[in-house]
Amino acid sequence: MRILVTGHLGFIGPIMTRKFIEADHEVIGIDSDLYRGCDFGGGPTEVRSIRRDIRDIQVEDLEGVDAIAHLAALSNDPVGDLDPACTYAINYEATVRLGRLAKEAGVRRFVFSSSCSVYGASEGESLLDENAPRKPVTAYGVTKAKAEDELAELAEADFAPTFLRNATAYGLSPRLRSDLVVNNLTGHAFLSGRVLLKSDGRAWRPIVHIQDIAQAFLAVLEAPIDQVRNAVFNVGRNDENYRIGELAELAASIVPKSRIEYAPGGSTDVRCYRVDCSRIQRVLPSYAPQWDARQGITELYEAYRRHGLTMSDFEGDRFVRIKHLRALMDRGLLDASLRLTDGQLETAMSA
Repeated sequence: MRILVTGHLGFIGPIMTRKFIEADHEVIGIDSDLYRGCDFGGGPTEVRSIRRDIRDIQVEDLEGVDAIAHLAALSNDPVGDLDPACTYAINYEATVRLGRLAKEAGVRRFVFSSSCSVYGASEGESLLDENAPRKPVTAYGVTKAKAEDELAELAEADFAPTFLRNATAYGLSPRLRSDLVVNNLTGHAFLSGRVLLKSDGRAWRPIVHIQDIAQAFLAVLEAPIDQVRNAVFNVGRNDENYRIGELAELAASIVPKSRIEYAPGGSTDVRCYRVDCSRIQRVLPSYAPQWDARQGITELYEAYRRHGLTMSDFEGDRFVRIKHLRALMDRGLLDASLRLTDGQLETAMSA
């Protein structure tokens, strides 16, 4: 297939691009490249790409495309809260517009990177399957839920949207993020010897390695189209639901000479949920997640050590998304609507 990956230069995109190429698919990327210069241990795999804000995609960009893997978004709750209006414009309005353009262009498959954040604040400790009520508590979660609803209305015989509600992502990427819980706990353990908890550690959170997210997208794209049309899947593993404190304990057990420390003023995180990921493995047996938290923390620790990660980079604007965006704004390279102002929005094709 010819697969268009939006957001191919972000955190998950480089891993997904490589996975698709290894499976003998052709990949085209669309990305405004907000995070250029934020590489870790080498840059993303080069593919034919269009440098374009997701809000500015035209139907001509989608001609000849068989499938879209839609990752591009403001990527987490703090970034989403930076400007809720921009979050709605990018994560919701631009996503629905892209779905409509894809249908018009004859694209048959549209795999949407949604999030378990749509479950938000859930009472009790039972596992939530895809039919559980959605109770998003942030702009990020709300826009993901709204985009799911409107994309679902576009489904027809020749257009199959699929919704992958990813658990909290983690893992090693050429576009590293240090603002994700597993990456963050491991980094602090390595750099300071303190596994720093910024909450009371009691909240539940499902996690999933980005290699397994990429594998889930590939499984959906290669499945019979009738099997995945308007299907919703939680992405992860049932045994990879953890309390945040448990992840801290695991990091401390893996990173030598590290200990758990609670940041002053830490409170209970209202984002608390556990998810049931049975459906995706039942419906798509080719999806076989390989990673668990212990493997992922070990991978991160070894990479941090190998590449000489420093605290200034880890806590600075290279690897913390919201700090990077604010730094671009301070330098006049990003305007109030989160559009680049340095001329990079023009279409640029590269081999």
